[in-house]
Amino acid sequence: MSRPGAIAACPTEAAAPRSGTPLPLSTHSLPSNLRGDRVPPSRAHIRATVEAYLSRHAEERDTLDGLLAVLDSTREPSSRATLPGHVTCSAVVIDRHRRVLHISHRVTGLSLYPGGHIEAGDRTLLAAAVREVCEETGLRPGDLSLTPQFLDEPIDVDVHDIDANPAKGEAVHQHFDIRFAFYLTAEQPPELTLQDEEVAGAQWLHVRRRALPHTAGKAPHCRAPRTGRAPGARQRQRPDPRRSRPVPPSSTR
Repeated sequence: MSRPGAIAACPTEAAAPRSGTPLPLSTHSLPSNLRGDRVPPSRAHIRATVEAYLSRHAEERDTLDGLLAVLDSTREPSSRATLPGHVTCSAVVIDRHRRVLHISHRVTGLSLYPGGHIEAGDRTLLAAAVREVCEETGLRPGDLSLTPQFLDEPIDVDVHDIDANPAKGEAVHQHFDIRFAFYLTAEQPPELTLQDEEVAGAQWLHVRRRALPHTAGKAPHCRAPRTGRAPGARQRQRPDPRRSRPVPPSSTR
């Protein structure tokens, strides 16, 4: 996806609470080899990434049975043509005041984490998440660092339904969205350059107030209240991709 030239302001949430002292700067830089040959991440890499996540969240294995079935098949896990579901990636970007970057999707009007489909040339799933957030918000790889809690492992894997899109010849299907957490390297969020074609606005939302509860509950230093779900209980499928409640119309719309 191309990056537009227009500069869009990024409003911050008014009166967002700031819990405790600012987060410390991370010393864990992104890998230098994010882009590579024109091939997608391998099935072995995707499986290893998912299994690393499940080693921390074994209770979610049943929820991810559709993803595991794709990995056991001969189909390309990250291809948009793989149905009834395929792998996508998102970026959970956390600033020093424990706010998470959300974008307003132009078509749906929903508040989402930056992210999308994997492209040939993404060496890893992490690389795909970095590319997507940079394309959609204008952040640079140098603006991001790995969190010491997760490094290059996912913070969350979400399964959600996608409506049919006749214009693209796509039937109803699922996204297996693999999410990676990043800290900003700067004291304050940099000015954003939004991808005008798909992004109508952006906000930094405090994780305890409005960020997505399932992922937010796993965010480093940003724990959400416990839901009371018993260990090992099967989760209900979360229906919306990277979604929170709709964001009011932005001046960039």
